[in-house]
Amino acid sequence: MLPAAYPAKPLPGDRVAVLSPSAGLPGILPLPYELGIRRLRKDFGLVTVEYPTTRTMGASAAERAADIHAAFADPQIAAVIASIGGYDQITVLPHLDAELLRAHPKPFFGHSDNTCLLAYLAGLGIVGYHGGSVMVEFGRPQSMHPMTADSLQAALFSSGDYELRPVRQYCDEDRDWADPTTFEAAPAMRSCGAWIWHNADQVVHGPGWGGCLEVVAELLMADRCIGPAGAYEGGVLFLETSQEMPSADEVYRVLRCMGERGLLRQFPAVLLGRAKACSLAHPTSPHQRDTYQCRQREAVLRALREYAPGAMAVFDVDFGHTDPQIVLPYGGLIRVDGQARRITVRY
Repeated sequence: MLPAAYPAKPLPGDRVAVLSPSAGLPGILPLPYELGIRRLRKDFGLVTVEYPTTRTMGASAAERAADIHAAFADPQIAAVIASIGGYDQITVLPHLDAELLRAHPKPFFGHSDNTCLLAYLAGLGIVGYHGGSVMVEFGRPQSMHPMTADSLQAALFSSGDYELRPVRQYCDEDRDWADPTTFEAAPAMRSCGAWIWHNADQVVHGPGWGGCLEVVAELLMADRCIGPAGAYEGGVLFLETSQEMPSADEVYRVLRCMGERGLLRQFPAVLLGRAKACSLAHPTSPHQRDTYQCRQREAVLRALREYAPGAMAVFDVDFGHTDPQIVLPYGGLIRVDGQARRITVRY
């Protein structure tokens, strides 16, 4: 798998586009959005520029694609940042102009449903950045998590290597964004263990590909942004699950599908995000969360045993729907050193 090209990075004072390629939630949940915008301006020194569908719920796929085109084609825009994810960005992909985007490469930041655009850009040879949506990471109540903020600073403005670090505490509890009191206190963190390594007797250095598992499953079903299996040889697969909390069986079936397509065995290293195991729609106890995460790990290991028994895997890396969130380069280089128990990315 060949690495994609890194677009030029913004500088403090530059203009950045804030788009809603999935859901225009800033229009109905303005509190985390406005907080995130203030931080982008004050803490990161960037000038934010909104587009017609940024705050528009129900915008058509063609309208959202038009905003993407406008942001990438504007020479005054230095980077593009998603407001949040959603559930139907896959419908935007057929409306995208590949030649326009290829001619105007820019750093794009987003995760969850934005896996669609990240995979599309990587297919064009453009490195994107998995992480950093305005309403979630930038709009975190009270303050940004220091580890998230440090990763975003490095990914936005620098071009060197960045080492990921395990965390001792994390949060996966959602709170009501419509309630102003939500933003008066920082999220409640809970203790967690270190990364869990499997087949950690090797070193893998290759381009990263993957994203939100549920969205990757959609891309597989629609056969969009998925190249021939051999195109991924030597890459680093990274996957995480969302607030939809798919069952262990569902996780296994998606990986089985990748295995049957010959994809899974192409990746000598797999990073698994710490599984989000609690949401507003599905509140769970600490014991239930631990059980859910354990079963998900077992499902992944089952698929790897069957389709990629030699692959190295690292579980509970914080790049998914939990807090803090570390940015991963999509199509950019990731080094997984099992012998030293270290993960380094190139921003």
